[in-house]
Amino acid sequence: MIRINLLGQARPKAAKQAVPLEATVQILFLTVAVALAAVILGVTYFQQKRELDNTNKKILALRVEKQSLQQIKTDVDRFQSEKAVLQQRIDVIETLQKNRSGAQQLLQMVADTVVRVDSLWLTSLTRQGSSLTIQGQAGSIDAIANFLTEMKRSGYFDQIELKDAKESDLVPSVQTFEFSMTASVAGSSGATSQATGSTQPSRPSVRGRS
Repeated sequence: MIRINLLGQARPKAAKQAVPLEATVQILFLTVAVALAAVILGVTYFQQKRELDNTNKKILALRVEKQSLQQIKTDVDRFQSEKAVLQQRIDVIETLQKNRSGAQQLLQMVADTVVRVDSLWLTSLTRQGSSLTIQGQAGSIDAIANFLTEMKRSGYFDQIELKDAKESDLVPSVQTFEFSMTASVAGSSGATSQATGSTQPSRPSVRGRS
């Protein structure tokens, strides 16, 4: 439907309604508050993000360091195991060397005693701990008695005891006697000092050929 203005006058414009000042101020404050909050949230976000990135970097570095330390720990454990094996081998070698030196020293002590007795030689020497079992041959009973005397006089041996002495037929044309005896290796103090006196052992009994 078309309307025609017959009066020929301009149509009056609608009057604009004025916005209250208080409402404008409130809107302005609200806008500023929102903008300030957005700025604060943005700054907080970037700070938190930076801290999170730094924390992640530290975690990554710690993981790398943990792996490195774990490798070092593995190497140390392996070295300790190898060291224990080597130490065990060293202990075994030292024990063998000590036993070898002890055996050589014992043989030297027995040899030094035997050479001072004529017509006597040893056929067996057995050691168990500090105990000795000695077997031998002699040209006479006196030689056996002299050997016991030299054993006591040497200071190398203790608890010397003749177990058996009898005439043997090792060489039919020559009279010989076989004997067996026990003794113990003297302590370090007795092994290093020489006995000052001598005690003549009792003359062993002689048994005829069996």
